[in-house]
Amino acid sequence: MAIINQATRELQVKIVYYGPAMGGKTTNLVQIHDHVQTAAGNKGKLVSLATSSDRTLFFDFLPIEAVSIRGFRTKFQLYTVPGQVIYNTTRQLVLRGVDGIVFVADSQYEKMAENVESFQNLQENLHSLKLDLDDIPYVLQYNKRDLPNAAPVEYLEYVLNNRDVQVPSFTACANRCEGVFETLNMITRLLLHKFIHQSIPQYA
Repeated sequence: MAIINQATRELQVKIVYYGPAMGGKTTNLVQIHDHVQTAAGNKGKLVSLATSSDRTLFFDFLPIEAVSIRGFRTKFQLYTVPGQVIYNTTRQLVLRGVDGIVFVADSQYEKMAENVESFQNLQENLHSLKLDLDDIPYVLQYNKRDLPNAAPVEYLEYVLNNRDVQVPSFTACANRCEGVFETLNMITRLLLHKFIHQSIPQYA
């Protein structure tokens, strides 16, 4: 959950990028790190632990300082989880204290089963932490739209966003930095809206 430090007047928010292996989670964070412009002109170090096959084994960590809200400096911490199911314990560890989620889906038809499995795994891991996806702001990103075997957006919406109240979704080509910041901007907006109204005390 978000950490509010009254002494330093800082709000710290944790966002986790979740999704199937090789879906583009790490690429999103790399693009954000390479292109982000922060209000304070600084950004944290991107820490990545990956194999030779470019699969994230643990997590990426990127603190971003954003605008102040009611006198509080807002810091976003961005993480990814490993896509491979054998690292599910690490996924659970990374999800602890999560405030918002970006689910990065692979748009390729042949990856649909992995998308569904990963989304179900997300819900199961949240449940194990006594959390419910319905209570956590999240957005969907349909990545790899540039590939010829990408499924129609309508199909992805039916598979992953088929609910009474749909969550925001974005198309992306993360390797080209297309849709990356639109996705990030939406999840940060949702979180700031939530904490402005629920968590940060009002000061005169």
